[in-house]
This record gives sequence, C-alpha cells and structure tokens, in this order.
Amino acid sequence: MFVTRFAPSPTGYLHRGHAFSALTAHGAARAVDGRFLLRIEDIDATRCRPAFEAAIHEDLAWLGLSWETPVRRQSEHLDDYHGALAALEARGLLYRCFRTRREVADEIARAPHGAMEVFRGRPLPPGEEARRLAANEPFAWRLSLDAAERALGGFQDLTFVEEGAGEPRVVQARPELGGDVVLARKDVGVAYHLAVVFDDALQGITHVIRGADLAEATHVQRLLQALLGLPTPTYRHHRLLTGPDGRRFAKRDRAQTLRELRAAGMTPADLRREMGFD
Repeated sequence: MFVTRFAPSPTGYLHRGHAFSALTAHGAARAVDGRFLLRIEDIDATRCRPAFEAAIHEDLAWLGLSWETPVRRQSEHLDDYHGALAALEARGLLYRCFRTRREVADEIARAPHGAMEVFRGRPLPPGEEARRLAANEPFAWRLSLDAAERALGGFQDLTFVEEGAGEPRVVQARPELGGDVVLARKDVGVAYHLAVVFDDALQGITHVIRGADLAEATHVQRLLQALLGLPTPTYRHHRLLTGPDGRRFAKRDRAQTLRELRAAGMTPADLRREMGFD
C-alpha cells in the first residue's frame, strides 16, 4: 500500500510552502487510496515550541486535511534513535568530533578547492580523546564516510528511485558529497538524518514526498538506510513554491503564515486555487 507523510518541525508557524507540500502529499495518497501520516519532528528542543505544534494541527485541519492517529512525535521516542546511534557506534562507523562549527568551516576553507570541499575527519588518538572527554569538552558524533565505505564495500550499489520530475528514474546516491555528517550533538540530541530514516522505516513509508530543497539529504539518508538495514522508500521531490520576488517561502524570511492568511479572510478553497490544486 502507498504510504506517505507530512513531517514538519514545530519551530514556527506554517506558511504557503508548507501548505503546498502537505497538499501534494495528501493528494498523492488520496489518488491511490493510500495512507497519509502526520509526523511531528520535534527533536530540537532548543527551537521547537508546543504552540507551534498545536498550530500545525489547526492549520492542516483548516486546509481540510485528515491524517491517522496517534501522531508520532519524535521527542517521545528518543531512545529509539539513540539505539540506532549506538548500533552504528558499536560497528566503528562513528567518531567523536570535538571541532566547533567555526573550526570545521575554517578547515573546509583551507582545503585546496575551498568551499567546494566537504568535511572529512577521523577519530582523535585515544589518549587525546580520553583527555578531552575527562575535561567534559563538547563533541558531536559524526558518521565516518571512510568507515561506511569499508563496511559496504563501496557506495556503487547505493541507489534510490526519484519520481519528482515525472518519469521515475534510478539515481546513484552520492553520500560523499555531504562529507562526514553530524548524527548527534549534545545541544540538539540526535540529528534529523538519523531520526527520519528510522521513522520512515518504522512507519512503513513507501513514498517520501517533500520539497526539492531536501533532495540533497536523500544521499546520506540512503547511506544510513544501507548501514542500518532499513528499506528505501521511493522519493518524490516537488517544486518549491515561490513568492512574487522569486524567493521560496521560508520561516527565516518571515513568510506570511497560514494563520495570517486565515485572519485576512482567505479561505482554504482560495489557497488551493492559488496553488493550482483546484
């Protein structure tokens, strides 16, 4: 059965871009009598707020969408993600990285091709790592691409199906383009990449329908699926909705929210027509 999801983070109010993505996924599920799930990706306790989560439910209901219950909230399942993290660590696929974000950026900038390079690191010598741990220095768990490549015998068999451009096509995954990504950090806990592949597998997601801005994330997520023995969904990255200025709608740019549109008198039918759904 076709199963898809809309998985927002409650770090702000939903805007037109979110509505477009939710309607696209919901419509795809309804077209084939499939299932549509709502998932709340609230693992970043530093930015997520209960008021934003409540507003997500309110806005989606206003749009006329329905979803299965109970809704999975990632913050209620942190042990699941830490278990997956521990499994990777036990196989030597992770290492502790004590570099700050600024130090990582500086190291990338010093590389031969500057900003075109990505970060690739390695574990510290045991003595130095023990000293820094004893000093309670903060660190992030990074996925070692070198170790992952050895474990899989290379990345040549990592592929996924992309349907976003119409005809399905097989894409060769290129996890090396992302470098050694962070999978956990003390301030925000387990990272998005790990939680999302775990949940997609657990919930039986067959089709991941999301914006083209997340297409790059698919490459490292495909790698994690292989390392954790998880199934790979079909991906469908849709176009990004843009405003009159040509820029995509984004929380950080204070895009007009659905709450504001509703307060201004716009109806769900108006919004659907504006976005080409009716």
